[in-house]
Amino acid sequence: MDPAVGLAFVRDKTGVLAERMGIEFLEATPERVVARMPVEGNTQPYGLLHGGASVVLAETVGSTGAALHAGPGRIAVGVEINATHHRSATSGFVTAVATPLHAGRTLATYEIEISDEAGRRVCTSRLTCMLRDA
Repeated sequence: MDPAVGLAFVRDKTGVLAERMGIEFLEATPERVVARMPVEGNTQPYGLLHGGASVVLAETVGSTGAALHAGPGRIAVGVEINATHHRSATSGFVTAVATPLHAGRTLATYEIEISDEAGRRVCTSRLTCMLRDA
């Protein structure tokens, strides 16, 4: 898929939550989705990146990859997500990279690696989406 087509899809389908979180897509194809999110505004009371914010970022990029894989006239619906938080982030941006572990006709599973600006892994997540007709 042409990366420009993937980014056009993302601009058309980005939800309100992703906008509120400040998520910005950098790359979008069924094989790889990359987006970044600011830490500022997405922290818990101690000034650390909120774990739930990492999960929002992970589900956003993973479900985007699944939707691109599903193709026109189909949708991706998340059925399971997990996340392991490895370290905290307190400033700057975190970047998520989603790649498929399984891309079938009815299910797609993506691994999402979230890292800080120094390239250190902050979170690892896995998302499975059911692929359905729209």
